[in-house]
Amino acid sequence: MPVKKKASSSTSRRKPKFRRVLLKISGEVLGGKTGGICPESVHDVAAQVREVASLGVQIGVVVGGGNIFRGLQGSEKGIERVTGDHMGMLATVINSMALQDALEKQGVPTRVQSAITMSQVAEPFIRRRAVRHLEKNRVVIFGGGTGNPYCSTDTAAALRANEIAAEVILKATKVDGIYDSDPMKNPKAKRFAKISYLDALQKQLKVMDSTAFSLCMDNGMPIIVFDLFKKHNFRKVILGGAVGTLVS
Repeated sequence: MPVKKKASSSTSRRKPKFRRVLLKISGEVLGGKTGGICPESVHDVAAQVREVASLGVQIGVVVGGGNIFRGLQGSEKGIERVTGDHMGMLATVINSMALQDALEKQGVPTRVQSAITMSQVAEPFIRRRAVRHLEKNRVVIFGGGTGNPYCSTDTAAALRANEIAAEVILKATKVDGIYDSDPMKNPKAKRFAKISYLDALQKQLKVMDSTAFSLCMDNGMPIIVFDLFKKHNFRKVILGGAVGTLVS
């Protein structure tokens, strides 16, 4: 009599570990090596988001604008800080629209909500509406930062993650986690698999800016820092794989 094979552990692990997440992407990720907006990079990011959305995971996204304009750098060159920050917020909306276009071309229903009112190109940010979109399995991209100067898109990510009751912030970077020193400069840099908020602060590890990090720490919002440039990494994180560094 043939012996029935047990279901493999890999099959059982295919169930997503998280139901609702906030993905934080820097503008540089969308800019690729050329800067500005790189269509290939945008479509690569969209493909990873589509892969995770197909698992039934609800995804909110906050995109930076550094590939187009940074308010802080602009102020260092003579632009008034508040004006520069508003220019940076507009850059995040441009990136949000580019990512929305790529996602919808891949069959993923998407909404852009902006913290700055611009009804002709994006919905205003309304928390209840955002949550409803997520419940209908639409990817929601939050543009315009927090709508306030002196606030980074890291802060926007921490704020939106708490507002939509996300289970975790997934910070996509160019490195595969948090190290005790710059891995680009120090080949012996040690990567942390897991680290506490307090240890990250004491070791002065730049996970996020201080405002965003404090908001996560005060509200117990875990952060996973991982490499988005490695294909399928987003999906691996969602399925509970040992990817990146967990801050909790």
